[in-house]
Amino acid sequence: MPKVKVATIWFSGCSGCHMSFLDLDERLVELAQKVDIVYSPVVDIKEFPDGVDLTLVEGAVGNSEHWELLREIRERTKLLVAFGDCAVTGNVPSMRNPLPREEVLRSVYGEGEVPGLEEGEVPKLLPQALPLSMLVPVDGFIHGCPPPADRIWRFLQRLLAGESPLLVGEDLRFG
Repeated sequence: MPKVKVATIWFSGCSGCHMSFLDLDERLVELAQKVDIVYSPVVDIKEFPDGVDLTLVEGAVGNSEHWELLREIRERTKLLVAFGDCAVTGNVPSMRNPLPREEVLRSVYGEGEVPGLEEGEVPKLLPQALPLSMLVPVDGFIHGCPPPADRIWRFLQRLLAGESPLLVGEDLRFG
């Protein structure tokens, strides 16, 4: 039986969701027998592949690079999952939304020229940081900031068993 192709990605967020994923601890050994990680910030793969079965996306979409990659991911992924509250609701990254883009850039980079901005080295900041579902269809949601490892495990177990990716009860709790 072929392994499930899984990708993870990190947009505007803190990497806490990926840290919780690693908190699966010894369950990672069991998971490795069933899945191949084909793209992730924890592995050195440069191009997002075709034919991905499941992609977990952490973080809000905050810049042009995120938006471009999200469209590519949606085209190449069977199941796209908003992974953590930033991806589900915008959470902390969306706190910048009421501020004008120029004010945010000035706060981060100071007065004057933003190094690399004109050359395209720094991705263009979007007017707002947005949750995934405001931009593309999302197939599932793993709530939490970050989601506890047990919640991630239950979600993955259901998917690998061919069940619906919906979580119920305590697993629907935000924060």
